[in-house]
Amino acid sequence: MIARSAELGELLSREEGKPLVEGKGEIYRAGQFFTYYAAEVLRQNGDTADSVRAGIEVDVRREAMGTVAIISPWNFPTATASWKIAPALAFGNAVIWKPANLTPASAVALSEIISRQDIPEGLFNLVMGSGASIGQALAESSQVDAISFTGSYDVGRQIATAAAKNLTKFQLELGSKNPLVIMDDADMDVAVAAATAGAYGSTGQKCTASSRLVVHEKVHDEFVDRMSKSTSALKVGHALEEGTQIGPAVSEQQLKSNLDYMDLARKEGCEVVCGGDALELKTPGYYMQPALLTGGDNAMRLNREELFAPMACVIKVVSYDEALKVANDTEFGLVSGIITRSLARASHFRRNAEAGCVMVNLPTAGTDYHVPFGGRKNSSFGPREQGQYAKELYTQVKTSYILAGNP
Repeated sequence: MIARSAELGELLSREEGKPLVEGKGEIYRAGQFFTYYAAEVLRQNGDTADSVRAGIEVDVRREAMGTVAIISPWNFPTATASWKIAPALAFGNAVIWKPANLTPASAVALSEIISRQDIPEGLFNLVMGSGASIGQALAESSQVDAISFTGSYDVGRQIATAAAKNLTKFQLELGSKNPLVIMDDADMDVAVAAATAGAYGSTGQKCTASSRLVVHEKVHDEFVDRMSKSTSALKVGHALEEGTQIGPAVSEQQLKSNLDYMDLARKEGCEVVCGGDALELKTPGYYMQPALLTGGDNAMRLNREELFAPMACVIKVVSYDEALKVANDTEFGLVSGIITRSLARASHFRRNAEAGCVMVNLPTAGTDYHVPFGGRKNSSFGPREQGQYAKELYTQVKTSYILAGNP
């Protein structure tokens, strides 16, 4: 995968729409997941202990769950699938993978690579089809031992309900509404760069996007002015064109949803500082100018619901305490970020942000593959993904007692 990242990255970008540099990067990162979990195969160490009873030894080890169903999304069609498939196989499970219907070519490309590896026939299986039929069937099956799902909150609840009937172990990565707090002592260059990358990277089509920009009133006007210039300078274009920073939305339906949220923002009283319109370019596609909005508050639907669009709304606050309150005032809790020069504020925010991942002076988007990933509240349910924490889903613990006997 790493060696073919240019080739497969182009395929991914053509299919999903993200800029070519992001497509190549996703494939390369997906290869890193397999590299990491190849090493995890050798780190599957158990524990031993002496029993409280004389002459008895205790052995504790992890074993594979059995058959794992993986249901992955379209926005990171190769990376998200890989960070599920790689640990599932590494810990000894059989895999049934149902990818998103919008990105079948990327799924076939990954499956073709896996099919050529030296693993038993039938250990890895690709199943294409709709979530309502294939996904639901996997969730309801008594022959599935564990399920890993990434997608919408509503669909996640349906999977949880179906899996619970068989007491199937499951893990859900769902929606988000991530805040990025800009404090009055923020380095404005860092703030604008982090907000731009977090809000508009991957065309805003990612669960770690920062669509709520919570800005202290003392720097509000300066931030909005500089952010407007940064947003307006982003190049919207064909995914394969050199210099493209914002590709097309993944589908006509997604573009319509984006434009509907723009209409909602205006109705709710937001001011459109820049962007938000559909574009007609030389190459046909579902293009939209990235949008920056101001005048928002946390009661608006715009700031309660996940957008999956290149849109960000500025919410003005008067203090750090209000900023933290606004940041936490959401049913989701995946990522929360702060831009500040204050070590005390950064430390307090890191400890009190109600999110599974916290970023300090960084974009909300961008996580590493060797450490746990996941959220709180309605963003996640079940064991964490990635790193060694992945074994909590893909393995089960066995405790054995052995009578040692007399020497």
